[in-house]
Amino acid sequence: MVVALLLTVVVGACAKKQLPVARPMPPPAVTNAANVPPPAPPPPPSPVAEPVPVPPMPVEDTIGSKSLDDLNRDSPLRPLFFDLDSSDVSTEGQQVLQANAAVLRKYPAWQVTIEGHCDERGTAEYNLALGERRALAARTYLVSLGIPADKVKTVSYGKEFPFDAGQDDGAWSKNRRAHFVITAK
Repeated sequence: MVVALLLTVVVGACAKKQLPVARPMPPPAVTNAANVPPPAPPPPPSPVAEPVPVPPMPVEDTIGSKSLDDLNRDSPLRPLFFDLDSSDVSTEGQQVLQANAAVLRKYPAWQVTIEGHCDERGTAEYNLALGERRALAARTYLVSLGIPADKVKTVSYGKEFPFDAGQDDGAWSKNRRAHFVITAK
């Protein structure tokens, strides 16, 4: 009997012990006195409609489609005015030429003739020479801004084609100019 008891203890000691398994607990029962169903979950957020970018309308190039006569009548190129007996480009004149250069860069096929003009004072020979110096000064400045030299021609008219036929300083100041004429596009 002692042997049987020992055997039972040894067999019992060698047997595998099973560990307890944790089982999930059911949620606690909610006691609802009014028997009202629980609120429904909120609906998913609706997608936000993003605005579709609209590309800008292309700007029509009305200047490039005009005839040469129309271009020169409503010229985008501004005249350059000079002081009495001078062919020096002033600070204001530099701004005018920079604006003209921007237009010429926009339309690289254009060819331009710069006309040098003077007021009626002085001899015809003096005014032709002064008109030539004024046209060349404008051309030189444009070329220094990157305008191709072969796109810009010069001519001097001296006092032959006044802008204002008046006989006072106001009229004479309008006649001392370099006038830009688009000759080809």
